[in-house]
Amino acid sequence: MSRATEPESGAPKLELRHISKRFRVGGRVVAALEDVSLALGAGEFVTIVGPSGCGKSTLLNIACGLLQPDAGEIRLDGQPAGERLGKVAYMPQRDLLLPWRSVLDNVTLGPELAGVSREEARREALADLPLFGLEGFEHALPAQLSGGMKQRAALLRTLLLHREVMLLDEPFGALDALTRLQLQEWLLGVWARFRTSILFITHDVEEAVFLSDRVLVMSPRPGRIALELAVPLPRPRARHMCDEPECIGLREKLLEALGLDNPSG
Repeated sequence: MSRATEPESGAPKLELRHISKRFRVGGRVVAALEDVSLALGAGEFVTIVGPSGCGKSTLLNIACGLLQPDAGEIRLDGQPAGERLGKVAYMPQRDLLLPWRSVLDNVTLGPELAGVSREEARREALADLPLFGLEGFEHALPAQLSGGMKQRAALLRTLLLHREVMLLDEPFGALDALTRLQLQEWLLGVWARFRTSILFITHDVEEAVFLSDRVLVMSPRPGRIALELAVPLPRPRARHMCDEPECIGLREKLLEALGLDNPSG
């Protein structure tokens, strides 16, 4: 590794500095993001919440390199990262599993495209299938899986890229309430094992508090960081913590920042 690309000691794994982005829509300019700055530390779990249309997904698209900002800078390990595609792992809102490929062939697609041999990728994936609740389903097609299993397969595909930063855009948003709760706990177990740095998007403030080290609240468009809230709950997290006064107080602060009055919303 050349000196120019060596990570700075103690630098964030991902840092966005003063990011702004505008789009031209129907002949007019729409400001999606305005002067957004955030940092994601090594092994940290940070969640972004905000109203629909505030630019959360746009921010992740910029972070992973699918979009370029109009202003601002993105850094990885303290170094400017003009070209970011493939340097961080990104899971969009939909699982995007290819319907004609088996579970095993879906989860190994990323590593194979990155140059890992098919045999090596399959060997690692098979070893991880039990952790992801997919053992025995390696030859199943996506249509044969439940919604939760599809999301776990998509997360395994993302993790197998072995990137130190994972961007997860509402991975549980389309799931029923019970499956969502189960996958929240499962994700924390996987994260505790691999300690990847995660930037996570959700609309659910309880999910944000339960999962995160810090929660960032974005304002309505143009999106800005309106609040940064540390979550000092001990780890490992347990579901009963959600009913404790400290957790309820954190949710109320987030709801207030979002302009919502009902603490149970």
